[in-house]
Amino acid sequence: MKMSSENIENIRHSLAHLLAMAVLAKFPKTKLGIGPVIEHGFYYDFLLPAPLSPDDLPELEKTMRELIAQNLVFSGEKITPQKARTLFAAQPFKLELIKEFIKEKKQLTAYRTGDAFLDLCKGGHVKNTSEIPADAFKLTHIAGAYWRGSEKNPQLTRIYGLAFQTKEELGKHIWQEEEAKKRDHRVLGERLKLFTFAPEVGPGLPLWLPNGTALRDAIEERAKKVEAQWGYQRVATPHIAKEDLFRMSGHIPYYADSMFPAIQLDDGNYYLKAMNCPHTHMIYKAQPHSWRDLPIRYAEYGTVYRYELSGTLAGLLRTRGFTQNDAHIYCREDQVEKEFLNVMRLHEYWYKEVFGITDFYMRLSLPAEDKKKYAGLPAGWKKAVELIRSAMKKSGLPFVEAEGEAAFYGPKVDFQIKSAIGREESASTNQLDFLATERFNLTYTDTDGKKKPLYVIHRAPLGSHERFIAFLIEHYAGAFPVWLAPVQVAVLPVSEKSLGYAETVLKALKEKDVRAELDASNETLGKKIRTAETQKIPYLLVVGEREQASRNVAVRERSKGDLGAMALDQFLTLTRPPV
Repeated sequence: MKMSSENIENIRHSLAHLLAMAVLAKFPKTKLGIGPVIEHGFYYDFLLPAPLSPDDLPELEKTMRELIAQNLVFSGEKITPQKARTLFAAQPFKLELIKEFIKEKKQLTAYRTGDAFLDLCKGGHVKNTSEIPADAFKLTHIAGAYWRGSEKNPQLTRIYGLAFQTKEELGKHIWQEEEAKKRDHRVLGERLKLFTFAPEVGPGLPLWLPNGTALRDAIEERAKKVEAQWGYQRVATPHIAKEDLFRMSGHIPYYADSMFPAIQLDDGNYYLKAMNCPHTHMIYKAQPHSWRDLPIRYAEYGTVYRYELSGTLAGLLRTRGFTQNDAHIYCREDQVEKEFLNVMRLHEYWYKEVFGITDFYMRLSLPAEDKKKYAGLPAGWKKAVELIRSAMKKSGLPFVEAEGEAAFYGPKVDFQIKSAIGREESASTNQLDFLATERFNLTYTDTDGKKKPLYVIHRAPLGSHERFIAFLIEHYAGAFPVWLAPVQVAVLPVSEKSLGYAETVLKALKEKDVRAELDASNETLGKKIRTAETQKIPYLLVVGEREQASRNVAVRERSKGDLGAMALDQFLTLTRPPV
């Protein structure tokens, strides 16, 4: 029977107690810290009287399994401050917590595991260790951790563990973690020469190398074609704007903490843009529009800048500067549902048809009941939510709802996608903005000749180049499909005698817009092949005297091996980009 999320959390919390029991059995003088549940498992902090190494973890696991087999009962009781101090008199960290809880007037509770172990704990536990699957947990690693996170406090030993409902789930998660290490976009990004960072430029500001730029360009060129087919017009906006624009948009004060400080010029303060929308709204305002013009869809690959703390930056996943696959749709209220539905269809096209991502869902972010941090009137929020929810239902795509996560100017829909190994990322955010018309006076002339307010849909199916490419690196493990690969073909001459013909082949490929490279090094053919394969190039064309005589190329395909000899025109059909 499948367990609930509450049950698995109770199991993980109970395992933390069993871990503490196992450590105390090995080191009776251990001082206990805390042992909370975390994503995928648990940990416990200890001040140990002797060193502990990773080699000791199997022994601790064995002790924990022996404890599980004893069918120990978990029982909790509310205790007074005096009793708490007595029970934990030999545990200084617990006494510190007790003092804090008393000051905050929190109820003190203690949990027993059988008759052998007592811990200060608010609970969530199984009733009996027999409920814990003994083959579905694993102690993974040891780390140092300061008590209460302060370097002024003692450093404790933290032992981490994984725990799942079944042995199969545990095995799958361990495989995912190992596979994720192999697919780490930072490691592959360096190995495949896609991007780099330089301290002189600054953290969170990636520098795209030729291979990475080719990858970006391939996505952007395809997006431009797709958006043209779906009725979008392209625009371009500057990277900065006057403070007045961001006050008009509401980013100041609602979003000021995420913006870079003001740049003082002789005509006032300017800001690096954190969003493309205020600039695009001014493009819409540049000329009057009637009901016949709508909807208008403006698309832009716009670079924006967010002030992120240096400690939160993580490769391409979280940066200070990034380029968004952005667009804004200006439409009447009677067009909103259809336009939002089309946006969802466009996402589905990109994920399923283009990138082969089949595991994704939508997350509808709603305002919290306390609307003080949000702009606008409750009636506007209610109408916007109704329109989006209706479109989501009609799309037939899976979705969930989450309160308190809406943007300050309207509800939003996030698309969550999962990679080939099951890792989930937020790919894009799409918002319905019903306040832009008020802040920017965005209107159109209706059939009765009167000015009417607009709705604005913000959409970005591919999110940012940086985050989405990080996801794609992991999803494909660096082995990109032919249309996306930075280098699609490597031409490998067998010897110097074939170099002239290899150059002719290279020229023919480039004339057909194939991204190709020639390995003219003095290495053996075997070494050239191995080098190209480590770069995960989709096709290798081997040319020697025999190929030169027949005007053919010997084709090797990544992961499939030798495809035999064929005419160059025949080979070119394999590299044609998808429609």
